[in-house]
Amino acid sequence: MTGSTPPKAYPTTPDGRYFVVRGRLWRCADPSLPEADRAELVRALMAARRAVGVARRRDDADAVAAARADVDAAKHALGERGPVWWHDGSPDYNRHMAANTPYAAWFAGISPSI
Repeated sequence: MTGSTPPKAYPTTPDGRYFVVRGRLWRCADPSLPEADRAELVRALMAARRAVGVARRRDDADAVAAARADVDAAKHALGERGPVWWHDGSPDYNRHMAANTPYAAWFAGISPSI
C-alpha cells in the first residue's frame, strides 16, 4: 500500500486509522506528520520499492533484502508499521479482515464490492 493517505478509491474507516482494500484493513500514515516530512518519507518508500524490483530482476538476494529493509524503515517512519500512532489504547487491526474486527458493522454498510 502507498505510504500516505489512501487513494480516494479506497474507503477509510470513520476514525481515519485504516483504509480497506479487498476487505482487508491497512494502516494509514500518521496524520500528525508534517506534510514535508510525510512527502519525503513517501519518496523514500517509493524509491525503496523500485529498488526491490530492480534487485529482484537482477536476482540479487542481498540487494533485495537491503531494499526491503528500506521499505520497512520508511513504513515504520510513516506510522504504517510498528507502534500505533494513536494514543487511546485501541489495538492495531492492520492487515486484518474488516469483517473480523470492530469495524465489521461499518464495513457491512459500505459497498459490497470493496
